[in-house]
Amino acid sequence: MSDDARVVFLPSGRRGTVSRGTTVLDAARRLGVDLDSTCGGRGICGRCQVSVAEGEHAKHGIACTSEALTRETETERLYAADRGLAAGRRLGCTALVAEDVVIDVPPESQVYRQVVRKEADAREVAVDPVMRLYTVEVEEPQLGSTRSDAARVLDALAREWNLHDLQIDLHVLRELQHALRTRGPGSASTVSLELWHVTVAVHDASVVTAVWPGFHDTAYGIAFDVGSTTVAGHLCDLRTGEVVGSAGEMNPQIRFGEDLMSRVSYVMLNPGSVKELTRAVRGCLAKLTAELCRDAEVERTDVLEVTVVGNPVMHHLLLGIDPTELGGAPFALAVDDALRISASELGLPVNPGARAYVLPCIAGHVGADTAGVILAEAPHLADEVTLLVDVGTNAEIVLGNRERLLAASSPTGPAFEGAQISCGQRAAPGAIERVRIDPETLEPRVKAIGCDDWSDEPGFAGTRVTGVCGSGIVEVVAELLLAGILTADGTIDGSLAARSARVVPDGRTFSYVLWTGEPELRITQNDVRQIQLAKAALHAGCRLLMERYGIERVDRVRLAGAFGAHIDPVRALVLGLVPDCDPSGVTSAGNAAGTGARIALLNRAAREEIERVVRDVEKVETAVEPRFQEHFVHAMAIPHETDPYERLARSVPLPARRTAPTARRPRRRPAEAGRKST
Repeated sequence: MSDDARVVFLPSGRRGTVSRGTTVLDAARRLGVDLDSTCGGRGICGRCQVSVAEGEHAKHGIACTSEALTRETETERLYAADRGLAAGRRLGCTALVAEDVVIDVPPESQVYRQVVRKEADAREVAVDPVMRLYTVEVEEPQLGSTRSDAARVLDALAREWNLHDLQIDLHVLRELQHALRTRGPGSASTVSLELWHVTVAVHDASVVTAVWPGFHDTAYGIAFDVGSTTVAGHLCDLRTGEVVGSAGEMNPQIRFGEDLMSRVSYVMLNPGSVKELTRAVRGCLAKLTAELCRDAEVERTDVLEVTVVGNPVMHHLLLGIDPTELGGAPFALAVDDALRISASELGLPVNPGARAYVLPCIAGHVGADTAGVILAEAPHLADEVTLLVDVGTNAEIVLGNRERLLAASSPTGPAFEGAQISCGQRAAPGAIERVRIDPETLEPRVKAIGCDDWSDEPGFAGTRVTGVCGSGIVEVVAELLLAGILTADGTIDGSLAARSARVVPDGRTFSYVLWTGEPELRITQNDVRQIQLAKAALHAGCRLLMERYGIERVDRVRLAGAFGAHIDPVRALVLGLVPDCDPSGVTSAGNAAGTGARIALLNRAAREEIERVVRDVEKVETAVEPRFQEHFVHAMAIPHETDPYERLARSVPLPARRTAPTARRPRRRPAEAGRKST
């Protein structure tokens, strides 16, 4: 048996090999993992708590149990007796690595928390919610009358608000008599209302779902965007449409796999695990609900409506549906229609009568999140042809206008989110997100999350650089190309090692030293290959839709999602993430899926609209399209068989490119006049 063991840390995705008998804390430090500790590893502070992600991790080739770490130590027993230690938790400073292991670092053990960049975008929405409040005066019961309290409430709603044929939830019936006989608060102009006045919530003009004594005028809803990496929620006032709070969390399902297919594989290899993954994501939504209500000082019982978007795998797991069929052709969905269910079925701590609306899915890997993007961006109402790209571990692509809409998904993998990159990490304070490389000196300047300034030296005021996040990965590869360090086929030019200490030998290939501090951050040849594979898949998906649509260029490109909102459009074009177009036409759509969920929350007509639109979307299945493979091969070049200067010289200023000789492809410096014109 080897003296070394493989260690993978989640959710960062950092991995490596350490000697057996290494403490988890030391392993984390060696691999650049964000694991807190303030007591010097003496088992006192308890901030380094971790747990083993037990089970089969096919993606990493690791199957582990709790025995992958050494047995509980006396220090841990004493800590547990004194301060408590949750089941399955270990202290990273005393637990030793015994075998290959996947370790989960919970949020409270991370020094730098994940930056969940899914804030609510500023957007005016016509407020016409499906849930409405009505205050009525109910006739008192009379001796000898056979009319029940419920019947008289329904009579009052018909008489005062012209609402007919209503039903009443059972939990409302349990509270109704007490509410009618309790003096409730009044409006701003009255001290209180007399008895026999109640306010009821009516859902979709058909069901009474809540009741309060007297006058009640607060009603809220939450729009959830359930992504494979992050989950975000937006608390909205149903009367005004105002977003009163937003919150986000890492999706706890990451411990079961970084990307969607890894989670499907986990379900396939671990019978009965659907409940485990469902419980994890529902717990996340419940936590966000509590956090949103607490921060906004809103009573949970005032949350009456919920909307949800998510990709098909997240959609199924949230609903407790086995996603196995989505793991292979023909990628059959269990359900693609919009769903209207009780919020309590999702385990949300809101009003017992609250309803949840889950937006419709489009096809096997184009889900309710894409429906949300369509609702937010409305390409079906425009004359110009728009390319919508929601970049994530699985990119969803929509192309078209009012005449025709096409949709596809492309398996980009987690590289754009920092995973599978040697120095990659999720977006968190200390992660490099911007990069510029001088084409003459080959020296970099970087900007990290949490710091307002650029730096070309190891160190930022108050911020420790820890890795490179997705937007930084895109920028550094694009900059390596523009500086002449990368050839068109994605090879780091080793001949530059004699000229710059930044280019260093790395086995049979070369690496570029982006950061010389602690930890040192290098962009390896394998890192470039991972980005090439991811961007080729995305570009190929876009080209396939354009070919099917019969066009060579699009009028505009909208990049949706947290990643799409923070990548530089010019660098995206240089890298070849999206097809060629005027860079001014490449813009961020922000959290479009979340915006779509919010529109559906606040406007009943929007629900009918999106259900109608998705039925007409043409789905292109990349997995069975021969042309997808052809486009993929052509897109492996950086950017894609075309010089970035030739493509962009007339539309965007680019830094002067160094001429770097290479045996693979002669590289031309643009004409001097051409550079001036840019």
